[in-house]
Formats: sequence, structure tokens, C-alpha cells
Amino acid sequence: MTIKHFAITAVALASAAGAQAQAANPNTSVTLYGVLDAYVQTAHGASSLSRVQSGGLSGSRFGLKGTEDIGGGLRGLFTIESGINLDDGTNGQGAFWGRQAFVGLGSSTLGTLTLGRQYGSIYALSSDFSEFSNGPIGASTAVIGGFGGYEPVRGSANAATGNGGPARVNNSIKVESISFNGFKGGALLGLGEVAGSTTKTRVADVYGRYTAGPLDAMVSVIDDRIAATGFSERTVSAAAAYGFGDARVTGGVISVNDRNITNVDGEGYWIGGDYRMGLNLFKAQVLVSKLKNSDGKTQAVGAGYQYDLSKRTSLYSSLTYFKNEGTGYTDRWASSLPAGLTSASDRNITELAAGIRHSF
Repeated sequence: MTIKHFAITAVALASAAGAQAQAANPNTSVTLYGVLDAYVQTAHGASSLSRVQSGGLSGSRFGLKGTEDIGGGLRGLFTIESGINLDDGTNGQGAFWGRQAFVGLGSSTLGTLTLGRQYGSIYALSSDFSEFSNGPIGASTAVIGGFGGYEPVRGSANAATGNGGPARVNNSIKVESISFNGFKGGALLGLGEVAGSTTKTRVADVYGRYTAGPLDAMVSVIDDRIAATGFSERTVSAAAAYGFGDARVTGGVISVNDRNITNVDGEGYWIGGDYRMGLNLFKAQVLVSKLKNSDGKTQAVGAGYQYDLSKRTSLYSSLTYFKNEGTGYTDRWASSLPAGLTSASDRNITELAAGIRHSF
């Protein structure tokens, strides 16, 4: 039996076992869920590109999550979630349960404690407060990064040490409080797990979020130590959203302080808005990602449209223009830049995407 067949069998058995456990104990819940999202993308720069991709609005995935009431205000909980590339059927994050994999305890009076591979605070901050999330299309927060080889949104620092992060952090311990009048605080520590240099490879993450009425706001501080040097990349971020009936305004800033010898600091910021009209959602966003000590900069402006066929199925499209300029900075767009799409004399990109998303 191959690993893939084993994993599929395990999911089926877990679903059956979950149904039996829930029938035996009404305080136990196990849910199989997923998102299937694919789109057609065309891009024009120094050359042209057309392709089918996965995960335009939301990353394609399937997962299992569950809780059990164990008394005294405590509950056991878990989530295992696998990313899927619908265009070619491969795993999305290079590991079968690469999106999330954690287990923990929750308390109705204190909060939660979880262990495993988990989202860092930058994931929620760059997704929940952005019109184009941190995905691969549009004027997305995924454009932000590339400062000294560091990706604050996509997450590539310390990948060789096993920590991943900071968007998803391996070997992590995470605590999050209950809501106090709309405020939640949390902290995450990704252990380095390298003999003789554990502290050189760890990820430390603290955050706070306030949600009340039309206002939602979040702040985050991440310190990610690089294995080779022991120096750190420190990311400080803030974002907010405010609703006005059917309309909403969103925005945020991500600032990276490179404490390595290279000292390549950078920042990104964005502002956008959306308007809901029945089954129609209109949105637009402007984003800037730039180096702090040179003229290297990427600017993106994009507009998007979403039509909800049902609560689970949506059609969507977006049109975005990326302007790359300055020196000492890698050209950017919302997904990895294919070789040849830009050139020294033509660095700008126009992107059109149209797709469908179904959730279950």
C-alpha cells in the first residue's frame, strides 16, 4: 500500500470512527470538510503566460477537525488539513498534512493550548484584513516580501531547519486566550530542534486582536532566527477592517527588520474595500511592497468580482496590474514569478484570472 493510499484509507476510517464516536457520545464532534478552488490565469509582461492553477480565492484542501467535551469546562480538540493542487493533483505544501496538523486542549475560562504545525499570526493578519487575502491572484498580500530572501507572508525563512514559518510554523506550541470584551491575545513558539543551536532556529510570535461591532483590528510581532547566523528577522504588523452596512474598508502594514549582516529591511502596506450587493461582491485593493534603504518597489492595483451561486459555490474573477521598479529588488507578483515573464526592460505584469470555488 502506498503512502497516498494509506492516507486516503486513514481518512475514511477516521470518518467512520468519528461517526460512531459521535453516536456513542453526543459531546464528541468530528467533521470532514474541504475547499476545491481552481482558476484560469493569463499574465502579460515581457512575454505571455496562460495556465490553470489551484486556489485563487481559497487554498484547495480537505481536512478533519474534532472536539470532545471532557468535563470541567475542558475540551479536547484537533485539526489535520491537507493542501491540494487541483491543477495536477499534488500536495499543496510539500507534506500530506501540510496546511495544519495539531492537537490540544480548550478551556471555557482560559483559552486554548495546541501543539503541532500551526498558523502563525501573520497568516490571519495578511488574509482576514485583505481583499485578495494572501493568495496567488490579485493585489494580494502575497506580493509583500523578498527582502533579503525573506518571505513574511508566504513563509520561507528557516525552511531548512524544519520550522517553516512564519505563515505556518512547525514544532510549535501555541496558546490563545478567550475573548475579553472583544479582545484575544496569543503567543506561539516554534522550537528549533537542532542539536547545539536550538535557539538559533526558533520562531517566536505574539499577537492581539480586537473584534467588536463593525471594527476588527490586529497587531503582530514575530522574531524568526535564521539557522546559519543566529541573527533574526523581526516582523511587526498591524491591520484593521471597518464595516459600513454592506461596505467594508480594509488595510494594513507589514514591516520587516533584517537583523542579519545583509540588513535588507522592507515593508509592505495595502488599503482596499468591498461592497456586497445581494449575491454579488465587488472589491478593489492597492498594495505597495518596497525596500527601506533603496528605490526597489512593487506596486499593485487590482479589482475583483465574485458571484455566489449558492452558500457553497462561487464564481470569481480579478484584473490586476503590477508595476516593478527600482534596483536591488526582485520583481514581484502574487505568485512565484516564472522565468521570462519579466525582463530588464519590461518588468511590469498585467494579470487576469477567472475561477470557481466550492466548499463542503
